[in-house]
Amino acid sequence: MSLAVLDDLNPQQRRAVEHGVRDGDASPGPPLLVIAGAGSGKTNTLAHRVAHLIANGADPYRILLMTFSRRAASEMTGRVERIARRTMGEGARVMAAGLTWAGTFHAVGARMLREYAPQIGLDPDFSIHDREDSADLLNLVRHELGFSKTRNRFPTKATCLAVYSRCVNSGAPLEEVLASAFPWCAEWPEELRQLFAGYVEAKQRQNVLDYDDLLLYWAQTMAVPELAAEIGGRFDHVLVDEYQDTNRLQADILLALKPDGSGLTVVGDDAQSIYAFRAATVRNILDFPGHFDPPAAIVTLDRNYRSTRPILDAANAVIDLAAERFTKNLWTDRDAAGRPRLVTVRDEQGQAYCVVERVLENREAGIPLKQQAVLFRTSHHSGPLEVELTRRNIPFVKFGGLKFLDSAHVKDLLALLRFVENPRDRVAGFRVLLLMPGVGPTAAQRVLDHMADAADPLAAVATAPAPPRAGGAWPDFLAAVADLYAGRSGWPAELERARLWYEPHLERLHEDSTVRHADLIQLEQIAAGYPSRERFLTELTLDPPDATSDQAGVPLLDEDYLILSTIHSAKGQEWSSVFVLNVVDGCIPSDLGTGTSADIEEERRLLYVAMTRAKEDLSLIVPHRFFTHNQAARGDRHVYASRTRFIPKALLGLFEATTWLAASAASATRPAGGAVRVDVGARVRGMWR
Repeated sequence: MSLAVLDDLNPQQRRAVEHGVRDGDASPGPPLLVIAGAGSGKTNTLAHRVAHLIANGADPYRILLMTFSRRAASEMTGRVERIARRTMGEGARVMAAGLTWAGTFHAVGARMLREYAPQIGLDPDFSIHDREDSADLLNLVRHELGFSKTRNRFPTKATCLAVYSRCVNSGAPLEEVLASAFPWCAEWPEELRQLFAGYVEAKQRQNVLDYDDLLLYWAQTMAVPELAAEIGGRFDHVLVDEYQDTNRLQADILLALKPDGSGLTVVGDDAQSIYAFRAATVRNILDFPGHFDPPAAIVTLDRNYRSTRPILDAANAVIDLAAERFTKNLWTDRDAAGRPRLVTVRDEQGQAYCVVERVLENREAGIPLKQQAVLFRTSHHSGPLEVELTRRNIPFVKFGGLKFLDSAHVKDLLALLRFVENPRDRVAGFRVLLLMPGVGPTAAQRVLDHMADAADPLAAVATAPAPPRAGGAWPDFLAAVADLYAGRSGWPAELERARLWYEPHLERLHEDSTVRHADLIQLEQIAAGYPSRERFLTELTLDPPDATSDQAGVPLLDEDYLILSTIHSAKGQEWSSVFVLNVVDGCIPSDLGTGTSADIEEERRLLYVAMTRAKEDLSLIVPHRFFTHNQAARGDRHVYASRTRFIPKALLGLFEATTWLAASAASATRPAGGAVRVDVGARVRGMWR
């Protein structure tokens, strides 16, 4: 790669890009850990490294790039092409197109499992269940085992799935998981073990893998030395982004791919490890260098291009108090006079008034609503603010809510495609059959049982006894299944065929069918971006769009709108002005997140992530009184709290401490002293004159 391209990088970024690469020689080098602080140009650095490898002779087909989301992988390959074009010209497009192994751990795992299915005893036509389908199947097993009729309350299907997922991804024994994360389920270890065994057997009978299986089966495959050597040998370079968010299974897979670390690069920031609830562990990144002899090289990116110096000084001070971390203090040459604000308010209503007033002041000062964000620890914390925004006619978009694929009508249509793709998938089949009028659980079960032992399950559908009350819906269903199975329409047109079959049921089942119909049309547009039905179902399950608005453009008619987001959903984002709600003990840290020192450290990192989203302006709001969902149902659910323990007295000098008076909000919304502001009667009389 030309020196001109590398001159765009700072010295630390350049060290990371050039590590182990000699001019014209991109042979696999020693392992590298890049500690990339918030706003330090991590994505740009990783893209330059990939482009630098390719420009120096690395085969793009032998590069494995794993990112946190499919969108991140797509953006990364696009950036690699743009960087490489400056050195390689139009040849960069061809080379970047060769980065075919770019995606999430789960997506790469699904592809690997299909390729190696015959060698590991797996049917390559397996279907993949999302979380809701997995919970439904687990619930069927739960009922079959009689656990829904126990004398004491047995855990719900969602809780059972969460326990199972935590065990699989953390590698921890069931009893340990129950004790640490699900203590209210601790009396059921033997029943849960029996339930999980039945769940695994049901999945295998139906040729189904759930989300966790994609990692579990891949890790089990890599535990076979011959297969591990064969799969690892396919890649000269393995690069992993957001390594602090990986779990134990993912770390096991990575170390099995490259046990000596040759050609291995991981990028992340231990200070932004905030996904322990998904079984991610900060130990993966903290322990990474020591897995190799000699230890992996470490390059630290500590220059921040996002935030002003006062914001970084405060954020650095918060994370400096962490019990264990890689030494890293972010710095910037972006100076500013104002310090981040620590704003005390009376209660959550006052917090809402305060934020709205400041948001509007910022807008008048030239900061668009879209460049402002309000962050919170838990989704329900934004409730009073949403009411006030609505009352004041301020448009907003909230992230961390209902997912696009969680909507019933979208799941219905996808269930039909999944049933055709894998007719042994009983959850998909059950859902589709129940859509038809006159078909109840018993009739649906009879059809599925008829198919279960058939050599050709889909052919067996046609010979199954027709549900007696289905009427003309049954032959319509058989015709649709036959068309889709034969692929007569071709992809993606067959999604339209599925929609045309579903539309009469949509209109019968949903009063707002017109709105839902628009979602299905949108789903067809999304499908056009995938080469096949199998890829569409796989990738959409693994990396679904967050909301309809993700694919439909601006989600409101307004040209501008405020961003509301949980801190978890805000990771990787940045805004000019950021407000953080409920910066008090009981919220940050959450009263449910203080059980262990590790829990408390993750809560500290959450606050750090929230603070480092701000570019110019940061306000931490401290209500003296806030609503809690964890208090007893009787009496007042409000509790009094103090400023978060993560900002002790010694750090207060880094903030501008202010108090926002609720009285100012009250005067803006109701007349002081009961004085009459308008004679409504006179206005009404005037309507007729």
